Amino acid sequence: MSASSASSTPTPPHGSGIPPEPNRACQHESRNLVGLALHGAITRTGWIFKTESVLMPAFLDAVGGAGWLRGLLPLLNRVGQSVPPFLGARRIKLTRQKGSALALASLGQAGCFGLLALVTAYDALTPSVVIASFLILYTLFFAFTGLLNVALGTLTGKLISASRRGRLLSLSTVGGVIPAAGLAAWLLPEWLEPAGSESWTAIFGVTAALFALAAACTLVFREPPDAYTDPAESVATQLRGTARLLRADANLRTLIAVGVLFNTAIMAFPHYQAFAREVLGLAGTNLIIWVIAQNLAMGVASLIVGPLADRYGNRRVLTLLCFGTVGVPGLAVLLVLLERETARLLFPLIFVGNGLIPNGLRILVNYTLEISSEAEHTRYLSLLQLCTAAAFLGSPLLGAAIDRSGFEGVFLAAAAMGLSAGLTSLRLTEPREAAHPSVAP
Repeated sequence: MSASSASSTPTPPHGSGIPPEPNRACQHESRNLVGLALHGAITRTGWIFKTESVLMPAFLDAVGGAGWLRGLLPLLNRVGQSVPPFLGARRIKLTRQKGSALALASLGQAGCFGLLALVTAYDALTPSVVIASFLILYTLFFAFTGLLNVALGTLTGKLISASRRGRLLSLSTVGGVIPAAGLAAWLLPEWLEPAGSESWTAIFGVTAALFALAAACTLVFREPPDAYTDPAESVATQLRGTARLLRADANLRTLIAVGVLFNTAIMAFPHYQAFAREVLGLAGTNLIIWVIAQNLAMGVASLIVGPLADRYGNRRVLTLLCFGTVGVPGLAVLLVLLERETARLLFPLIFVGNGLIPNGLRILVNYTLEISSEAEHTRYLSLLQLCTAAAFLGSPLLGAAIDRSGFEGVFLAAAAMGLSAGLTSLRLTEPREAAHPSVAP
């Protein structure tokens, strides 16, 4: 991918302390903020019905999936979110209006879950066919999610100034978790007790409908068209350009290291519900409690994280969230040592802590937008997703390790990765200090 554009020349890496070019937020910024917040809120409402830490692994377990198959989920998630965006970043950059790319990605997400609803509605399919169909559509869904993340990040960088992106995070998250929690409390008890193919059909159908509704929110945007040029390149040329970029930008290398470590800590996500079922004997309606607890915690955390990021910068908030991830697997290890009833009572705190993770991923994106010029947003975001996906190559081995020797070692390793992510993030530069070097930290 070339760094050239019709309106700008290649910009030096911002890890060198050169401030990014001015944001093109126009007179429609408030309207666009509302539109992006609506899109994020409705997407978040749909996401509660496909939570990776609870419902997706629970579905796989319900149709007969083993631990190593459950361990595939984070890997398929990250493969989908990394390779297609890297290959599609140039196309998104050249799109005159990024809102159309965002709408198509949301419709792609809706289509995947619409097909899953049809698969689960057809009783004649064998469990192996259902599992294979689920894994394929799950991967395709996250391919659309990866493209959506690049389009959404690029659109945010284009339309929303850096000092208001934390506000957007708070609005889109809180605006989603409240209706999401209400819908989950209303619909999931009927659909999960007793579990059956009809229950999953309804869950997947509602998810598809909400993602389709999110796509319609892009009609709210008022977006000035882009006029970038970027000569076509082979994949090998793109990879060589990426290698040159990494060699030139030390701060970007540090950011990718933080992303890899942070994402490694997330690999334990699908196994907490299995730990609760197999070790603590919790299942059934507890799934609903965990889903709601995680989403409400995410909303409350965003009310703190967003304003802090706007005021003090994304780098400091990212460090806090990285250290915060240590507590989740650490608590899981502690529960093994406690009396069983006490452990069962405290277990929902695992999913309260998990509410930090999506906020951390959003702050990671916002930091990436700050250290890259607008013309380079798609390139930096797709590169971040591609490199951090490497962490998930070991995810199936993680599931196999749990099958073989239990949960404790895996949870301790996840805590160590979160601690390492926090320590590494201390080496990141603060872009706002680079833009205003006279202001003391």
